[in-house]
Amino acid sequence: MIIQKTLKSFMLLSFCSSIFTLSACHKDKKDPDPNTDPTDELAIYKRIYGATSVTKDGDYVVITTKDLPDHKSPYYKGTQWESTLWEAYNGSNSNWSQNPNKIAESDLTFRIPMHPAEASSKTATPLGPIGIALNGVPFFNQYAAQRAPLTNEVNGFDQYGGHPQQEGQYHYHVEPTWLTANKGKDALLGFLLDGFPVYGPTENGTTITNDNLDEYHGHTSVTADYPNGIYHYHITAADPYLNGNGFYGTPGTVTQ
Repeated sequence: MIIQKTLKSFMLLSFCSSIFTLSACHKDKKDPDPNTDPTDELAIYKRIYGATSVTKDGDYVVITTKDLPDHKSPYYKGTQWESTLWEAYNGSNSNWSQNPNKIAESDLTFRIPMHPAEASSKTATPLGPIGIALNGVPFFNQYAAQRAPLTNEVNGFDQYGGHPQQEGQYHYHVEPTWLTANKGKDALLGFLLDGFPVYGPTENGTTITNDNLDEYHGHTSVTADYPNGIYHYHITAADPYLNGNGFYGTPGTVTQ
């Protein structure tokens, strides 16, 4: 009888102890802070080394930039950066002609989806910034002002594939050769406003052409940065260069 009582007491004590431990563990466990910016979520975006800030806002990454290319350019002539960043045109375009604009600081804020998905209804890319390159310079689409072809405007691109518009906002319509020379032709070059990444003109050692891409100028495959695969855009040598018939995903916003 004494043994049975002792056994019951022991079992009751063990049960209570288990309940206490479970309760204590539950009490000590904290739900993740939704306002926290885990490094692994923002690491890919922090590769945009030309950004002045990279932060998280809900399901969006917010990237700010001053839009000052880190490479030299003839368009730094007559600016406060001329002494260190001006360089005469030394590219291969025999028809090159410098446009009358010069580089000016532009405060841009990109708000881009962190978990991009295909849009059920595609939207055309606007004139002006449609994405951001690693050096903080915006990407523009395949059109000049008034949605004219780049046929003439291309002759004003500097030796690194960019130029400033009338307000001095420097941008790339075509391959940013400074980045592909330093990062690689197959490297991640930036992101479009819909959150999908932009890659250079080669993949797995093969030069990508427009025939390899869909109507939005991208495709889905594994990349070095996305081992599970992701839809991504490619820069190519022919029109539309970066984007085709609009964003593949739902675009975020850019303010300036």
